[in-house]
Amino acid sequence: MTTLHNPLLNGFHPDPSVVKVGDEWFLSTSTFEYLPGIPIHRSTDFETWELIGHVATRPGQLGVDEVPTGGGAWAPTIRHHDGEFHLVITDAMGRGMLHFTATDAAGPWSDGDLILQQGTDESLSGIDPDIVWDAAGQAYVTFSGLLLSGDLDPNAPTHLGIQQVKVDLDMHRALEEPRSLWSGTGLMFPEAPHVYEIDGAWYLLIAEGGTERGHAISIARGSSPEGPFASAPGNPLVSARSTPRPIQNTGHGDLVVGPDGEWLCVLLGVRPRSGTRAFSALGRETFVTPVTWADGWPAIAPVELAPRPGTRVEVSFDAPLDLEWIGVRRFPADVARVEGGRLVVTADGSTLADARPAFVGRRQEHLTNEVSVRLDVSQGVGGLAVRYDEQFRIELEAGRGAVTARAHLGGVLQEWTHPAAGDVLDLHLASRKPEGGTGIVATSDVFHLAVTIDGERIELARIDGRFLSSEVTESFTGRVIGVYAVDGVVSFQRWIAEGDDE
Repeated sequence: MTTLHNPLLNGFHPDPSVVKVGDEWFLSTSTFEYLPGIPIHRSTDFETWELIGHVATRPGQLGVDEVPTGGGAWAPTIRHHDGEFHLVITDAMGRGMLHFTATDAAGPWSDGDLILQQGTDESLSGIDPDIVWDAAGQAYVTFSGLLLSGDLDPNAPTHLGIQQVKVDLDMHRALEEPRSLWSGTGLMFPEAPHVYEIDGAWYLLIAEGGTERGHAISIARGSSPEGPFASAPGNPLVSARSTPRPIQNTGHGDLVVGPDGEWLCVLLGVRPRSGTRAFSALGRETFVTPVTWADGWPAIAPVELAPRPGTRVEVSFDAPLDLEWIGVRRFPADVARVEGGRLVVTADGSTLADARPAFVGRRQEHLTNEVSVRLDVSQGVGGLAVRYDEQFRIELEAGRGAVTARAHLGGVLQEWTHPAAGDVLDLHLASRKPEGGTGIVATSDVFHLAVTIDGERIELARIDGRFLSSEVTESFTGRVIGVYAVDGVVSFQRWIAEGDDE
């Protein structure tokens, strides 16, 4: 019997899509403004997942250089057809709706072709595309008809429901105007469509209710990929809204047959904390839950919390950076290099307030977590930071004889400084459970920022972690902890991250 860990993928891994090829499973997730883009994880047992590569590993595959925060790589669908992997995705406010292919899911992937509207050279307008083929080999792209623009009003979005087109994949052009399919039970934001043929029937799975607390998954059934589709009597199939479940916002799912022949649904969710479970520190993660079938309809079980044991990751920088390192709107190699057992980050005039900082980081994977780095600031100024976006971040910065802790919280800045004469220092950024007090615990966690000088660990600040949660920042991403430089050259000799989910 397969052990289903939850989260299936810890940390910022939203919008999962999964495909089974032979005896292996391949899973893709969204990356928004981060590069490399669209990670691909592989498993042979649905328990252990290995990051084997990314789709977007070269300039130009994703047009995220200038996208606003929260734009970029939204909601991939990964499939396998005629011996080739296919991935469709919307590069939101970037290139548009794209189709990538690869013979090996680890890559390299193609440059990405725009899926064009019928009769124009403009991208299909919509998000969360899905791709499926009928018995004759005709490809269908089904998507959520949300019209995107740089000044999109989230309170009055232009939404056309779930739409579909037949596509010529040689020309990457729609063969028809978009057709409306089925848009759920009436909840807001019908999105994340996936179309399947199962036992001779066609199914349309969607998310609805918004990607916040009202998130849900619903399904409809028809006789062809074009429908018409009839709603399942038990919709929504899964939702955590108005429940005390520790995993909330469950939705945006994809169905697949698991290792023992049982059906599974991978989906996104969050793990909120505080007295009212109001703050999700790590953002949207990937989860999994069993699926059963009766009378031609699936039933999706509520998502159960089953965290993995804690982990410890130690990086000594004596080899090239592994695949977990990511940059903001540019690749890690654009701002950092491994040289002589050190990670060297070169400043370029940017700060973490800028769209393309000299920053490389890794996802925070555990609710209780600590990262320590040893750095040399003899030639520059830089440090350790946790980032949600340009406006919400925490920095622990060294150089010019001092260490400064900073909290940038939506335009509010607070600083704490301690003298540090040496050039080689150990910085520590810890995320811990809040200590008990006289009232209701009203935060997700507390950041402890410290420096070790001459063998003594000195705590500079404690910062309320709720301000770096998805609910406060309204971010689609999650916490990314990394190193940066703002002046000269800063080298890092060691990175240690350890944590657990108790």
